[in-house]
Amino acid sequence: MRAIFAQTVVENQYDLIVSHFALYTFPILNQLKTLPLVTHFHGPWALESDVEAKKNVAVKVKKLLEKTVYNRSSQFIVLSQTFRNILHQEYQVPLEKIQIIPGGVNIGRFNINLSPTEARDLLNWHQDRPTIFCIRRLAKRMGLENLVSAMAQVRDRHPDILLYIAGKGALAATLQTQITELDLANHVKLLGYVPDEQLPLCYRAANFSVVPTIALEGFGLIVIESLAAGTPVLGTPIGGIPEILKPFSEDLVFEGCNRDQLATGIIEALSGDRSLPSSQDCLDYVEANYNWKEIAQQIKLVYQQAIG
Repeated sequence: MRAIFAQTVVENQYDLIVSHFALYTFPILNQLKTLPLVTHFHGPWALESDVEAKKNVAVKVKKLLEKTVYNRSSQFIVLSQTFRNILHQEYQVPLEKIQIIPGGVNIGRFNINLSPTEARDLLNWHQDRPTIFCIRRLAKRMGLENLVSAMAQVRDRHPDILLYIAGKGALAATLQTQITELDLANHVKLLGYVPDEQLPLCYRAANFSVVPTIALEGFGLIVIESLAAGTPVLGTPIGGIPEILKPFSEDLVFEGCNRDQLATGIIEALSGDRSLPSSQDCLDYVEANYNWKEIAQQIKLVYQQAIG
């Protein structure tokens, strides 16, 4: 990588280097010379590892590597106020260097011209059952174990409920065992990896989607993807999730992230006791706040400031 970078810099005249992950930037730091560096902080690598694996030596090495890269960066872009706070408090980055710019979404890609019934037909999903969709990496901090536990309570109130969970990861076997032990095989389905081209169909096919994260959710791109498909989202009050959802509708934010709080929110949504926005309202909200045309201009401005 160092050799390729050195050759690329010789062959092209660059004004700016942009980093999206400290691990990939660290090996070329001494080759940047005087070029300004802007870092997109997508999450605290060391802290995420601490939550999921708790291998102390690895966590310390990762944090040292991150700090080394961040000390060289002149400007930072984060996705939420939550990540701005983490970057400042955990990595001692001055607040004046950190700009909050939320993620964007290609609305045209997710706003497909299909009804939920048509989407379910293409996916071979049940047509006549209330359906929830959740896409997550199957890891501890994603809250999937709490969600599966909550579905046992939801099933007792809504016997025809069906939850599809997309994604792969270390918790796959654990979740499948949990589903079996709770007698939820007819109510919770693990889809495994879902290709990107199918995601708009999955979002559109659901009555609503759920983001049950319990820790370190800096933004939650899947939140605005679902909204861009015209499908409401219920999310936990963790990290950047409420920063997206509360200005739209406070009813979309769970009271917490434990099993009972998830179950209560889902039951209320299914029963009509929790108000869910219409498909058009979801689309309008994303168009007004998270379309790439606007987001790209904000990013461009930070880049221009770094170049000086």
